[in-house]
Amino acid sequence: MRSGSGIEQFLGGVEVDGVAAVRWVAVSPMGGQYRISLHTVQDLDDDRFGDLPEFPSLDPVDEDYVGEGRELGCSTDEEQAIALAERLAGAAADRWVNFGVAGEEYLDLVRSRRSGSPGS
Repeated sequence: MRSGSGIEQFLGGVEVDGVAAVRWVAVSPMGGQYRISLHTVQDLDDDRFGDLPEFPSLDPVDEDYVGEGRELGCSTDEEQAIALAERLAGAAADRWVNFGVAGEEYLDLVRSRRSGSPGS
């Protein structure tokens, strides 16, 4: 994150009020702090479009500021922010990726469901 970009982690599929959804958590530098946000968006089941922040949000908090997600917390320390994200969102310490890569993981999920691969 030292380059000024955030990190994120794709958390997988969930169901929200009967609607298929996906979630990811992000840790982003913002104003001298690190913001932890949880994103819950509709699963569009499209293997050609993985720009997750552009998917319809299923979290009412995100309606006014699409793509911002639900703020889970902030920290002035990068490592503490990551640990907090892992604790609050159930993220795994060894699965963090650069900002924008979670969308690629979503595309992999959609393709695996279509091919009938394990884990789909």
